[in-house]
Amino acid sequence: MIVIGIDPHKSSLTAVAVDAAGTCLATRRFVVNAGTFRQLTAWTATWPQRRFAVEGAHGLGRGIAQQLATAGEHVVDVPATLAMRARLLNTGGGRKTDPADAASVAHAALHHPALRQIVPEDQTTIPRLLSERRDELAHERTRVLN
Repeated sequence: MIVIGIDPHKSSLTAVAVDAAGTCLATRRFVVNAGTFRQLTAWTATWPQRRFAVEGAHGLGRGIAQQLATAGEHVVDVPATLAMRARLLNTGGGRKTDPADAASVAHAALHHPALRQIVPEDQTTIPRLLSERRDELAHERTRVLN
């Protein structure tokens, strides 16, 4: 089983493929745009026995986690604190880089089988998100005008 750890950011995401022994097989950085999901799935197609681990799958990683879950992939949410602990224990230090963060996400998923699995959201979530975004924009406009 190959675990692909994903460290998401606003403009990019870094993915690291790790085998069952914890050996890093490959690393790749993707620019976040309309083709990110397609590029990520094409890159991971060489590993048919795979699962994804996304750091903050309900935060910055929500978009890619939901796309993967909707496509039928096995996706788990790795809390940032767990990924940080895994990074400190695996590398022996706190050096923070995107590939190291993605690898620590994958290692955390390897050693913690009880992580929460991501399920595709239903269609009622979309209007709620749009409504929240509209409220945020209205508050921001008011703040700027004041």
